[in-house]
Amino acid sequence: MQAQSEHTEAPQVAASSTLALMHYLDTRGLLDTARVTAVTGLAPDTLSDPDLRVPAHAHYRLWALAEELTGDPGVGLHAGQVIDPERMGLVGHVFFNCDTLGEAVVQYVRLHRLINESVTLSFEQTPDQAILTWQPDHPDHYCRQDMDRTLAAALCRTRHFIHRGIRADWLEVAHPEPPYAAEYFKLFGGAVSFGSGITRLAFDSKHLGHPIPHRNPYVYSAVLKQVNAVLARLQSRRTFSRKVRRLISRQMATDRIDADTLAGQCHMSRQTLYRKLRKEGLSFHDLVEQVRKDKALRYVAEDRYALGEIAFLLGFSELSAFSRAFKRWTGVAPVQFRASHRGVNHG
Repeated sequence: MQAQSEHTEAPQVAASSTLALMHYLDTRGLLDTARVTAVTGLAPDTLSDPDLRVPAHAHYRLWALAEELTGDPGVGLHAGQVIDPERMGLVGHVFFNCDTLGEAVVQYVRLHRLINESVTLSFEQTPDQAILTWQPDHPDHYCRQDMDRTLAAALCRTRHFIHRGIRADWLEVAHPEPPYAAEYFKLFGGAVSFGSGITRLAFDSKHLGHPIPHRNPYVYSAVLKQVNAVLARLQSRRTFSRKVRRLISRQMATDRIDADTLAGQCHMSRQTLYRKLRKEGLSFHDLVEQVRKDKALRYVAEDRYALGEIAFLLGFSELSAFSRAFKRWTGVAPVQFRASHRGVNHG
């Protein structure tokens, strides 16, 4: 079997997004923590650290489970309309404490990778319109429910905190038209088209100069300082350790993972490799484990490979060793994880 091309950076999302979705389910009496852990590999009680990052693929699987538990295909649109400042995340607090909506949009674009590393957000301004564009880095990173939530939250929070009269001039949505399409027209107010392959939201550029009421410059300064520190750490990880992750992933299916060989590929000694990783708060062993775990969760959930093939692809000598490691990572055996995930599709 030919191995799929690997995106070994394992993009991450802010844990605050995952916690907000769990809270949405919990307030409706639908949070099944055992199923959440089985389907995503995440234990809800480990996600309280505001700086924590969650693998994007695990977050997207939670959205698929949320749709199943609620029986609501439009769960993303509905969750995005809930205004809860306590679960907004650091970037939200920066956004709503800027001077103007225009400044807030610039910060939102700059800091978007803190919210979701798997999607690139860009902004353009014409004489009449301001246009935001969301583009996944890879088709596998597109999640209909999460995009619905992103769009609804962006508009509803802006209406709540800044200007009640704001509406979309038009909206292009990447995914095909869903059965709840009429809700987009009602919520956004402008023309909506589906199946665009890209997601773009346009609004009147006159709103960019709108002042943000109730902004707190002290909160803005303190939160921005914290956010910039998190962003700096993230960008640091996205350089050296990301390169090492990519090399580990490439080597994993072909040979035994060897630090000396990897160090040579980075043109440095093994000791220098270890030291550079330590500066980012990582060890070589930790990175190998992270790559194995990320690949294992993805492969087992996707149901493309037999479990024995996955064990081989991840460098385990036999299936039993892989099964023990998988249970250590997630608390469940791979067979159970696959069974729990079967039929859950992030559309």
